Amino acid sequence: MIRLLVADDQPAAREGLRLLFRPVRDVEVVGAAANGRELVSMARRLGPDVVLTDIRMPGTDGVSAARELSGLSPAPPTVMLTTFDTDEYLFGALQAGAVGFLLKESDPELYVEAVRAAASGQGVIDPKVTPRLVDRFARTSPRTPPRLVDDLTSREREVLVLVARGHSNARIAGELGITLGTAKVHVARILTKLGVESRVQAAVYAYRHGLTTWADD
Repeated sequence: MIRLLVADDQPAAREGLRLLFRPVRDVEVVGAAANGRELVSMARRLGPDVVLTDIRMPGTDGVSAARELSGLSPAPPTVMLTTFDTDEYLFGALQAGAVGFLLKESDPELYVEAVRAAASGQGVIDPKVTPRLVDRFARTSPRTPPRLVDDLTSREREVLVLVARGHSNARIAGELGITLGTAKVHVARILTKLGVESRVQAAVYAYRHGLTTWADD
């Protein structure tokens, strides 16, 4: 069971998150905070497996709370929610240690995927903001030698394209008709072969070297 702590300054939004996860058998909402300060306090007391929080909240916002949460031991992975898909919030959240970024208009299924992914040490970013994220990282991270693409199998190239489009391991497995375990193995091998540390860096590689384009998304 994944113990989830949510935070949003709007009571209706907090209740909406509770209702969203109520039928999800492997996720239990253990608490709902109204601001970042309350979120940090509840996280220390409840020890959640994953935190799902709004970015913009009065007082201590979600980004500031994420920075504090990253100092806990163990630190719960944080997924950010916002209606503002701007660079300021996106990169602020990632720099604060968030492992996922979702727009509030994201498909409810993506919410569940993101929480499950975070609980298993992965990250999920809404495909709608993936292009902006990859473009920013492509301009600030060192280039990966293009010859490394030759080390990937045809299946690994397929998986890499889906990673670049912001898909979680579960979604990759569904689209390719493989098991979740197999999808995880493919992603791990891709990161190793490309010599990168994260799915974002792998996505940068895919776009830089023409394995996929924005027009394909």
